[in-house]
Formats: sequence, C-alpha cells, structure tokens
Amino acid sequence: MDVKYINPFLNAINNIFTTMIDVPLSVEKPHLKEEPAPEFEISGIIGLSGDVSGVVVINLSEDIALQLASSLLDEEMEELDEDCTDAIGEISNMVAGNAKNNFPNPDTSISVPSVVVGKHKIRYPSGIPIISIPCKTDRGVFMVDIALKVVN
Repeated sequence: MDVKYINPFLNAINNIFTTMIDVPLSVEKPHLKEEPAPEFEISGIIGLSGDVSGVVVINLSEDIALQLASSLLDEEMEELDEDCTDAIGEISNMVAGNAKNNFPNPDTSISVPSVVVGKHKIRYPSGIPIISIPCKTDRGVFMVDIALKVVN
C-alpha cells in the first residue's frame, strides 16, 4: 500500500487525539498485519469506496473503549452501552473522514460506521495487505488496521 494513503491516517490519528479526544497517545510504527483476526473484542469499522476502496478498522479493548468514549463525551463511561459504542463509531468516522480528506485522489466516500462488540471476525478485502498502526494510551494499545486499494 502506498505511503500516500498511510500517512493521512497517521496524521488523522494525531489530529483527532490532539483536538477532539483528550487522551495522551503515542502512535507506533505501522506494520503488516499477519493474521486478519482482531486482537480485541471491539471494532469500529468504516468502508471506503470510489477512487480508493477497502476498510478501516479501529480495534480496541473494553477498557480503552471506555477511556476514549469518556473523553469524547466528556462524561465518565462505566459500561459498554449504546452511548459508548456510538462514541467508538464516531471516533472511527472522524479518523477515516479526516484521513480521506488528505488522500491524493479526492473521490472517495466513507460508509456509516458499524461497531462490533464481542468475539468476532472482520471481513477484510481479499488480496489486499492489512497495515496495522498500534496506538498506545496509558491503559494499553489499540490498533488502527487499514486495508485499501487504489481503484483508479
């Protein structure tokens, strides 16, 4: 996958967590994901179509989901309820939307986010490498997985 499509995600993550979510974060070096199985029990999933197609997945533990949702909503979230999953969907939407605005090809659309909770599998597009970006907070690591291909 071309770095012109990875760098917008690195910038989007830093931008969103600096301006919208007050959770200290360090973004680690992206790497090729060997297995498509999610590491954690919660995934915010966004599809992309147009000049670029594929999927972006924010995969995280319940503890980190509560931390991020609490910060975004500015209230302490104590359980993984509808408000919390909506916040994870919104974070996924913000990261994908912010990144797509910086793609070299302007004609890309993003889907409405879906959030999956519990033991699950993710259907990544076949034949497309998955780039995984580890993001560390004080409560642990979450992953931003990107599987995209340029169509045009």
